Amino acid sequence: MTRRLLLASGSPRRARLLRQAGFIFTTCAPKVDEQRLAGEPPRVMVERLAVVKASNAHARAAGSNDTNIACLAADTAVVLGDQALGKPDGLAHAAQMLSQLSGRVHQVCTGIAVLDGTDLRSTVVISEVTFSPLSAEDIRDYCATGEPLDKAGAYAIQGYAGAFVQRLVGSYSGVVGLPLYEVCQLLGQAGIRPERSQTHD
Repeated sequence: MTRRLLLASGSPRRARLLRQAGFIFTTCAPKVDEQRLAGEPPRVMVERLAVVKASNAHARAAGSNDTNIACLAADTAVVLGDQALGKPDGLAHAAQMLSQLSGRVHQVCTGIAVLDGTDLRSTVVISEVTFSPLSAEDIRDYCATGEPLDKAGAYAIQGYAGAFVQRLVGSYSGVVGLPLYEVCQLLGQAGIRPERSQTHD
């Protein structure tokens, strides 16, 4: 029997990327505490949270007697120095984050995990992003779109904020929230392959 793929995420961006890669899946938003532990490095945090999310979704599915599944989960953090920038709690907080990122280089760390029965596979993908200098007007206009509110680091590289990015070294899809190359590798190890017989828009 073919194992079913469950994306443990409520993010439409992650679902869009996974669908773009040709995978057939269902989604389940995990219920976990996403707080960073004291002294925890960001790259450790994102991998830990990805594992926790995958485990949470797998346990919920198993509780429904759905055991023939593989759970994929991810967590992303924008890192500036030793500071992890999560999702802003409002527009003022978003503007503050964007001011911090303006004209500087930051990292985007995305942890991914695949839980296939008792087999757990996980990794972290780190990309380096250089922002152009942003004026107060740039930040105000961008915040007015509402786009920063549910994004780590208060920006979406695939949205209006793509115009702020001078340079990207690493995984574009990883910055969006789901590094497709690494996801395909982990899912392939779990025996799950994309179905690419249909075209995409």
